Amino acid sequence: MLSKDIGIDLGTANVLIYVKGQGIVLNEPSVVAINSETKEVLAVGEEAHQMLGRTPGKVSSIRPLKDGVIADFELTQAMLNNFIKKIKAKGIFSKPRILICCPSNITQVERNAIREAAESAGARKVYVEEEPKVAAIGAGLDISKPSASMVIDIGGGTTDIAILSLGDIVTSKSIRVAGDLFDQEIIKYVKNKYKLLIGEKTAEDVKIKVGTVYPDAKKEKMTIRGRDLVTGLPNSISISSKEVEEALKDSAHKIVTAAKSVLEETMPELSADIVNNGIVVTGGGALLSGISELLKQELKVPISIAESPLTCVAEGTAVMLDNIKLLEK
Repeated sequence: MLSKDIGIDLGTANVLIYVKGQGIVLNEPSVVAINSETKEVLAVGEEAHQMLGRTPGKVSSIRPLKDGVIADFELTQAMLNNFIKKIKAKGIFSKPRILICCPSNITQVERNAIREAAESAGARKVYVEEEPKVAAIGAGLDISKPSASMVIDIGGGTTDIAILSLGDIVTSKSIRVAGDLFDQEIIKYVKNKYKLLIGEKTAEDVKIKVGTVYPDAKKEKMTIRGRDLVTGLPNSISISSKEVEEALKDSAHKIVTAAKSVLEETMPELSADIVNNGIVVTGGGALLSGISELLKQELKVPISIAESPLTCVAEGTAVMLDNIKLLEK
């Protein structure tokens, strides 16, 4: 049996794997559960994610990627190995070619670590591409033309903003403000206002169900439970969309500021193209209520959300693997 070409969206929050000829075959959280005494890997992906904040003393659930880059090399390697075994991508006689995506503006050392992790997971050849470029292709943008396309990819650890033309990135910026920071801001807000300590999973639920970054874009309420910091006992409170908007305001405006700085560095002709073509938002953050309204109001250009924002990078790897000669260049 021969191996297959695979594309990996190595995200801080989720790993998506595309296998040529089969489509997206894996979409699991980037979490590894280990025995903290023996360092043995106990679970990976969805199974490990279920353990977040609920593990006994000697079991730790760890995210081996932080802010879009590898924070723990050995655990990233173990996670990739596990996922590649799971999808049975290695052939008996040969190893797969792997296209793996990373944030723009990471250092050469961080890029090498990503390449090395893919090689140690059993790749015959590794190609490393920048996420906003692959996301733009996955969102259906034709970046090969001499006119500009702009993408804002809001992931778990980073937001990548890029202007693309003639098949490559012209200007880009990567900031460590994204889904994970939104969760932390919700935890901080609830702790400060209600003296209630909640976990990451609860904060993520709040963000998804009642979260918004634009006034009155959503008017929902939900009950959340946590530990009362005054009594030390379990307690519950009700939180509204308006409160979440308040909690996320500063972080959302950092994304706006970064997008403005990318636009300010762009050549006038390309700026004119963006006014006509607009900006496409991809990544899990694109699903946050009010994000398109906020960007439209602040950037004064048309904003559209990609058809399938969560899978854009994985779908982009599919297109690039079909044109592997371009990667060879």
